[in-house]
Amino acid sequence: MADMIADADAEDLERWRREGRDDILRVYGDACWVGDHFMSVTTGMTIHDCPYLDFREGFFACTIYETRPRVCREFEPGSSEICPQFKREADR
Repeated sequence: MADMIADADAEDLERWRREGRDDILRVYGDACWVGDHFMSVTTGMTIHDCPYLDFREGFFACTIYETRPRVCREFEPGSSEICPQFKREADR
């Protein structure tokens, strides 16, 4: 069972440069993933939620879905304890 450790890889960063997504690159320039949360490099404070996750019409939505990082594209719901769909082996 894999924990979710989200991060952009070199291909994601290069794609965002080609796409001119300075908005995304700025966030990654000031933040890094530590375990399952973002931390500001500038302030050292935890960023509690994904900066690209928005609550719309009663649902959470990814605001960069079409260009989200590979780790998010490959994430399987329920595979991490931080996911609401997670079930322990004993619960299955």
